[in-house]
Amino acid sequence: MTEKVFQTALGNVRYWVGGPGEGAPWLVFLPGLTADHRLFDKQVEAFAPRFNCLAWDAPAHGASRPFALAFSMDDLADYLHAILEREGAGRPVLIGQSMGGYISQAYMERYPGAVSGFISIDSCSLKRKYYTAMELYLLKHTEWMYLAFPWKLLVQVGSNGTATSEYGRALMGRFMESYEKREYCALAAHGYQIVAQSVEADRAYDISCPALLICGEKDGAGSAKRYNREWTKQDGLPLVWIPGAGHNSNTDAPELVNREIEKFVSSIVLVN
Repeated sequence: MTEKVFQTALGNVRYWVGGPGEGAPWLVFLPGLTADHRLFDKQVEAFAPRFNCLAWDAPAHGASRPFALAFSMDDLADYLHAILEREGAGRPVLIGQSMGGYISQAYMERYPGAVSGFISIDSCSLKRKYYTAMELYLLKHTEWMYLAFPWKLLVQVGSNGTATSEYGRALMGRFMESYEKREYCALAAHGYQIVAQSVEADRAYDISCPALLICGEKDGAGSAKRYNREWTKQDGLPLVWIPGAGHNSNTDAPELVNREIEKFVSSIVLVN
């Protein structure tokens, strides 16, 4: 994978691309809040020989720092669109884990028809109907809760709470330890705030392309499992549960998740 830089007024976004080149379908991997592109190492390793792959460190994450926390969800969608246009990544499959799934939905709302498929990994819908007023309130007031934890305990809770595997927990721990405590808490709070703002915008967020929901059976992050049950029930999107996996199911059970990605992408390629 080749590292590249995209410049914005608020800071630089770093992303990585690799694959066979012209003519191959594009898979775009968007990691969750506070994680970076390494979250998808097992997926890139599996798919880059046959598909063009792109993974980024979202603004203010990983190597995309320093970056002012003044961006909205629409800004993230716009940055992603500009990067994909630069790379000639026409109608990719967006694969978003948690926050990456929200960014994907904002992207599809903002750029209708621009993607050929969407895979949500342990993410949730941005439709207003799925959220209570209290849930939205809490999303907008998280920083003080994070700051109340001693840093070492917060890292332990964060890594154990998002993954069930030794690999997944160690990886999440490395992500968290790359930040200072206040930087991490501010980033997490900002991320939750823009999710809440996107939900409160009450847009359609209809997914018109082929889509797949993936969720770990042991996902303990917020109400992710309940959201996914309702998402598949009300919107009719297919849902695959990953046995034994937590919130970062693609790191806990990469072989199973890769198998589902393979089946989904193969069906898209065959149809298109």
